[in-house]
Amino acid sequence: MDQTYRHQRLIYDLTRKYYLFGRDRLIAGLTPQEGSHVLEVACGTGRNLKLASRKYPHSAFYGLDISTEMLTSARHKTGDYVQLAQADACRFDGARLFRRSKFDRIFISYGLSMIPDWQAALRMSCAHLAPGGQLHVLDFSDQVGWPRWFGQGLNRWLANFHVTPRLDLSSALETVAAETGGQARCSQLFRGYSQYSIVHMPG
Repeated sequence: MDQTYRHQRLIYDLTRKYYLFGRDRLIAGLTPQEGSHVLEVACGTGRNLKLASRKYPHSAFYGLDISTEMLTSARHKTGDYVQLAQADACRFDGARLFRRSKFDRIFISYGLSMIPDWQAALRMSCAHLAPGGQLHVLDFSDQVGWPRWFGQGLNRWLANFHVTPRLDLSSALETVAAETGGQARCSQLFRGYSQYSIVHMPG
């Protein structure tokens, strides 16, 4: 991952804004209460954390990513007001990384499609949710509302970056939510370009 992003991180945000749709909608949907603790898993360059921490200045923000190169960019963006750590989304320990074992909001934005064992990442995130907490997940979908050539071309192009849309994300989230006593709500955005899901944990 570091080899992949050593140079790509320098233009990552400039290029991704043209096809990572829905990220600002996810940030708007977080709505953490004052004093909440918010974690982004696979935070990349810190773009989302920068915007979210400005939108919700009375919450504490944290981010983790497996790539130290991406975290270098994230530190430049977020400064001292976001705690960052290098960790695997499938095997992280919030208490060790941030001295916090539970979070009120956790979000993953276009990260699951790059994580091979993405179901493990979902379970790990849910395990770190506080009572009443929420997991927000945004990623590519099946392009059902778009011409077939568009979906096929997009998937071929995404494969160049080791990105694989998780078309069974909604069913996987429902399973994980049921295992942890939560409830999942899934929806399609932009005619099936993206899928946005929220897991609610009981209070």
